[in-house]
Amino acid sequence: MFVSVLCVSVSMEAQKKMKPNIILVLADDISARELPIYKSDTWSPPKGGNTQDKKYRGKTPVLNRLAQEGLYVKTAWAAVVCSPSRAMMMTGRYAHLHKWWGNKTIGKYSSPEGKLESYPLYASSEYTIGHIAKAGGYATFWSGKTQMRNKRLELFGFDEGVFTPGESSLAMENPYTDFKVQTKKVNGKKVQLNNNTGKEVSTYDQSSWYWQPHVMLMNHPTASKQFEWWPNNKKSKKEFGLQTYGPDVELDFILDFMERKTAEKKPFFVYHTSHLGHDAFDFLNPNQKNKWPGTPKVTYKNGKYKRTNPWITGEKGEFDTHGTVTESGIHNHINYLDYQMSLYLKKLKELKIEENTIVIFCADNGTSGYGKNSPDLQKGTHVPFIVYAPGLYLTKKGEQDVLFNIADVLPTVAEIGGVTIPKGYEINGESFWSFLTTDKKEHRDWIYGYKDNMQIIRGTNLMKDGRNKWYDVSKTPDDLISYREIKNWNNESKKFKTDKKTLEAILPNFDLFDVAQNGPLTEKDKKKLVKIEALRKEKLAAMKEKKRKQKKQKSH
Repeated sequence: MFVSVLCVSVSMEAQKKMKPNIILVLADDISARELPIYKSDTWSPPKGGNTQDKKYRGKTPVLNRLAQEGLYVKTAWAAVVCSPSRAMMMTGRYAHLHKWWGNKTIGKYSSPEGKLESYPLYASSEYTIGHIAKAGGYATFWSGKTQMRNKRLELFGFDEGVFTPGESSLAMENPYTDFKVQTKKVNGKKVQLNNNTGKEVSTYDQSSWYWQPHVMLMNHPTASKQFEWWPNNKKSKKEFGLQTYGPDVELDFILDFMERKTAEKKPFFVYHTSHLGHDAFDFLNPNQKNKWPGTPKVTYKNGKYKRTNPWITGEKGEFDTHGTVTESGIHNHINYLDYQMSLYLKKLKELKIEENTIVIFCADNGTSGYGKNSPDLQKGTHVPFIVYAPGLYLTKKGEQDVLFNIADVLPTVAEIGGVTIPKGYEINGESFWSFLTTDKKEHRDWIYGYKDNMQIIRGTNLMKDGRNKWYDVSKTPDDLISYREIKNWNNESKKFKTDKKTLEAILPNFDLFDVAQNGPLTEKDKKKLVKIEALRKEKLAAMKEKKRKQKKQKSH
C-alpha cells in the first residue's frame, strides 16, 4: 500500500495562483514518423509495413498547430512495446527497478498473500505519476487503456478512472456488450471465439475498446460502488449500442471531469491513455482481417472539424455502417486523435483555462507492423512528443533538436507541482521544465530504451540498438531510420570513439535482466521459478526440434 512521504515545497507566490492544469495524452503504438510534423517520407499503410502513398499519411492540422505554437521534440524515446513503456511513464524509472522488461517478461514477486505473481508497479515503485500529481495538489483522472495487468487500479494515485476495455480481473461479465474474443474449449480443444457470432477467429483475446466498448468506471460520482460497468443509468443505457465508440466515451468523461474540477477551482491532472493507434479485432467487419478498425468519419474545413454521427445497423457479425465509418488504417486513427485534440482545445477555451493548462501529446512505442517490439535502430523507441502551453511563457517554439525520454514526464510533473521526491529514491527521468521555460539549450546527453535483455541507447551523434549495432545519428535520414551503420571503428573520429565509451559506461547500470529480472521472492518461489524456467526451455527446445524435423522432411 502506498504511504505518501512526499514533500511539497511551494512558494507563497505560487500558492496565490492556481497551479497549471496538466493534460497528458499517451497515444498507442504510433511512431513519430506517422505525424506529418516529423517530415518522414515513409509511414504505415492499412495492413502495416511501409508506404510513401500520401493518402495513407495522417492529416493533423490541430497537432501541427500545437507543435508550432508550442514545441515538439525531434528525438523522443520510449521502450519498444506497451507494458515497459507504460511502466516507464507511470514510474519515471527503467526496468532494472520496476521489472517490466517486455510484454511477456514482467518480473515475478512473492505477494503479501503468499502467491507468486507479476510484480505490480505500485509494489515496485510507490511514487507513481498519479501519486506525484496528488501530492502536488492535483485532482487526478485516468482514462482509457491501463496495461497494468488488471492489478488494483485504485492503488495508482488516481481519484477517478474510466477504463476501456473494462478490467477482466474484476471477475464480472459485462452485461452490456458481447464484443469480445475469448479462448474457450470446444470439443476438448482450445479455440478463440468471437462471442458476438460464436465463430472461431484467429487473433488474441480482447474485449472491444472501439465499437460497443467494455467500459469500467472507478470512483465516479454517478457510480454506486468503487468499480462499476458503464452504461450505469437510464439515459446512458438507452443510448449505448453499436454506434458507441470507446474513444468518444473516454474523452466525454475527461471533459466532464475538467468541467467539474474547474468549477471547484481545483487544478487537475488528466492521464489519457487512448487506445487509438492500437490494432484490434474488427467486430463490425469480422471477416475482413482489418488491422486498425475504422473510426467515425471526421472532416476538417475552415479551421474546424465536423464529425459524422455513426449509424450502424445489423447483428451477429453482419453490420452496415451506412458510410459513416472510415476504412481501416492507422492514418484514420491519427486523424481521429487530431479531432479529439480539437475538442480538448474547445473545452479549455470554454472553461477559460487555456492560458493555465499544459498539454502533452506523445505515444508509448512504435507502430504495429513497423516498430512495435522492434529492437532495430530506433524503430520501436522513436515516438512523437508535443508540448503546448500558450499562457505559460515557454521560451521555445517549434521543432527542438534535443533528446527526450518519456520517463522524464514524471519528474516534470513533480517540479510543476512543487513535489520533492525523497533522497535515495531513484528516478531515471529528468525534468524538462527548465528546458521549456529558460534559455537552456539541451535537455539530456543520452536517451535509453529496452526490450528484455536488449538495451538501446543514443546520444547526439551515436546510437547502439538492441542488436548491438552502432550507427552515426548526427544527420537525420528522410525515413528517420536509415542511418549509417558503423562497422569499422578504426575509420571513425576520436569524438565518436569517446562518445561510444561514454554510452557503453552507462549501460551496466541498467543491464540487470539476466541477474535481477524479478522483484522480492521467497526461497520457495525462487525454486518454483527455476522449475518453471527449466520447463519453458524444455518446451522451447522440443518446438525447435519439431520444426527442424519438419524442415528436413520437406527438403526430402
